[in-house]
Parts: sequence; C-alpha cells; structure tokens
Amino acid sequence: MPAARSRHLPSAVGSEHGTPELPAVRIRGYNLEVRDEEGFVGDRASQTAFRALVEDWRRRYRSKGRQDPFGRRPSSRLGKKRLDAALEGDTATPAADLVRGAIEEFALELTQVIQRFMRQKAWRGVQRIVIGGGFPESQVGECAILQAAALCQVADIPVELARLRHEVDDGGLIGWVHLAPPAVVEHAEALLAVDIGGTNVRCGIVKLRRGKAADLSRAKVVRRCKWRHADDAPSRTALVARLAAMLQRLIDWAARKRLRLAPFVGIACPGLIRADGTIARGAQNLPGDWSSEHFHLPTALRDQLPVIGGHATQVLMHNDAVVQGLSELPFMCDVKRWAVLTIGTGLGNASFLNKGRRRPAAT
Repeated sequence: MPAARSRHLPSAVGSEHGTPELPAVRIRGYNLEVRDEEGFVGDRASQTAFRALVEDWRRRYRSKGRQDPFGRRPSSRLGKKRLDAALEGDTATPAADLVRGAIEEFALELTQVIQRFMRQKAWRGVQRIVIGGGFPESQVGECAILQAAALCQVADIPVELARLRHEVDDGGLIGWVHLAPPAVVEHAEALLAVDIGGTNVRCGIVKLRRGKAADLSRAKVVRRCKWRHADDAPSRTALVARLAAMLQRLIDWAARKRLRLAPFVGIACPGLIRADGTIARGAQNLPGDWSSEHFHLPTALRDQLPVIGGHATQVLMHNDAVVQGLSELPFMCDVKRWAVLTIGTGLGNASFLNKGRRRPAAT
C-alpha cells in the first residue's frame, strides 16, 4: 500500500484508513482487478453487465421481426420489479424467456469470475463467498446466484456461495462496528455509518447492542436514509454537502431519542483506499474525480459535521466491499478463509483470513 500522504490531517486518532489488519481478521485483499484480453474480468458480473445481457437478448429477439415485450425502454432503465414480474407464473412468455436467457448467461459469467478470482493469491483457499450488493435482493438476482452456485458445483470449484444475512442497505453500514476504533466507541451506544455507491448513498445509525451479543452479531441499523444520487447527477461538492445534511438529520434524531452516539463516522466507498484516506483508484462510478490528490473526503466531510458528545467528530474510510463483508464477520467463525462479492453498479470484492481457530458461527 502506498505511504500515507502527510499533508492530510488524521481523521481518526490511532487508526489508519483502509487498514488490512483487525484483531480478529486480516483483510487479504480487496478491489482485486483481474484483466484478460477483453478488460477487467469483474466487469462481466455486475448489475450493469446483467442489463447489457438483457439488452442483447432483446436485440436478437427484435432482429427476427418480433415485438419487444419490454417496449422501447432501454434495459438500463428497467426496474427490478419489472424484470422480476417477467418471471412470475408458470406460463412461458417472451419476456420470461428473454430474462431467463440473460440469467443463464450471467450465472456462467459469475462462475467464471469466481474461478479467476480463486486463482489469485489473495483468494486461494477461500471456502465461502458471501454475495452482497443490490442485485441479489431481486428475484432475478437470486435466480442468477442459485444457478452460479450450481455451476460452481458442476465445475468442482471448492467454494460455497452464501447470501448476505442483512438487508443490502444495512450490510455496508453494520460492518463499521468491527472497524471503528474501540477507544472511540467504547462509551457509545451507536455510531454513524455511510455507504457511497455508484447509484445510491446510504446513511444510518448502527446500534451496537453489546448487551445482546458481545461479538456485535446483534448490531442493528435503527435509523437510515437513502439518496439515489444517480438521478440527480450532483457534482462532487454537492454530494458531500448533501451527505453532511443527511448525517445532521441522523444526529438530530439520535439527540431526540437520547441515544449516545460515538463522535465517529465510518465511510464505505468503492476503490482502493490509501492509509491517509485518499482514493488510489476504483471510484470511477462516483460523480467527479474522487481520486484527485486535492480531494480528501474524510476531511471535507468532517469540516461540515458538528461536535458530538463534546468531542470532535472523527471520520474513517474503507472500501465498501470490505465493510459489507465485515458485517458477516461474527457468522464466519466456522471457516478460515472467506470472501465477499458485492454485485451492484460494479463488482466489489474482498477476501479475509480469520486469525483465531475455528469455532461454530454465531446464529
């Protein structure tokens, strides 16, 4: 990892952004970029790639003089509900045939991506892959994941595919309970977390609930807000300002509920995060240039946030797939090596190595 850039002020005392080491787990790698002659392998297993497959099936269908069952709307703008509706019922329809064809192709692409990833050093020996992101939340996505799991078995790929236990909007927030500096959250009941994606921004209050589970397996998002920024196409500056406003509303809500918030915000976002909180690469789906050496999101956001509980707010950043994967940490105790794939606008990835000996996973 490149050395920290000292000109940026530390945003979390005693911690570094994008850390690879935690007490219970080592982050073996994330934002893995595997290439072949056609480009990045992971690009073929994203929601964007699935929509392109649907569009291709529709084009071939129309080329035979048939009427497109989805009309003129581009596949990139077909909602999940519209695609899921095509699979309802037992009767075969043109729409169902097109969607099922795209599902089968996507499942094969995902299987091949998994094969390629597992040949990489950081992924060798992975026993379980948790599938997260927005795609598996739909019926179409679930069908594709089930088919990919079956194809992995047929191909003798020694890995189990599992679904994220939390709602997709929560996984990228809950993971921060395992990343936040203990000294910052030890006297708090909850923390603020942010998940910035290529389409949506999610903010939430994560209650630690230590009394229910010391391993934080019962941590829960008790308040959330979401903004589909892709519809508004904001500038980078406008996105940061809107993000600060969303967090302020959550802080006000916590004050009304007398909920003790930690003076901390965890930010999950795409890309390779340097130790100083700059983004090395991989944030191309976000508005503006997030990899600019003149842009430091933790500082830009911290400067707009109030003091919480008499302490200046600290901000820490990590990769979104890492954070979403860590929401599953208490449930991965029965395996040594595991990974996460987040299927959203792009394909996020991270792999982990548990440091302790295996024990039954939390339930």
